[in-house]
Amino acid sequence: MTVDAVSEMAREALFLIIQVSLPVLLVSLIIGLIISIFQTVTSIQEQTLTFVPKIICVFSALVIFGPWMMNSIVEYMVRLWSSFSVYLHR
Repeated sequence: MTVDAVSEMAREALFLIIQVSLPVLLVSLIIGLIISIFQTVTSIQEQTLTFVPKIICVFSALVIFGPWMMNSIVEYMVRLWSSFSVYLHR
């Protein structure tokens, strides 16, 4: 297994991690920003106000994007394991 093959596998894995985590992180970021703006406008400085809406929205995002996320990870693993014999050759 060459250094190029290892770096290619690592690059694909990192890109997949970013790609799969992006929808949930974006939902959390947007909801947090909206609630922060709401708190600033209304002068409500309750620290725990962001938790419940974020949890609900992140859970909803996981329900919506979960099958796509799992499918992407499974496709990567199948591709990785199906070409495992190629990685063993020197």
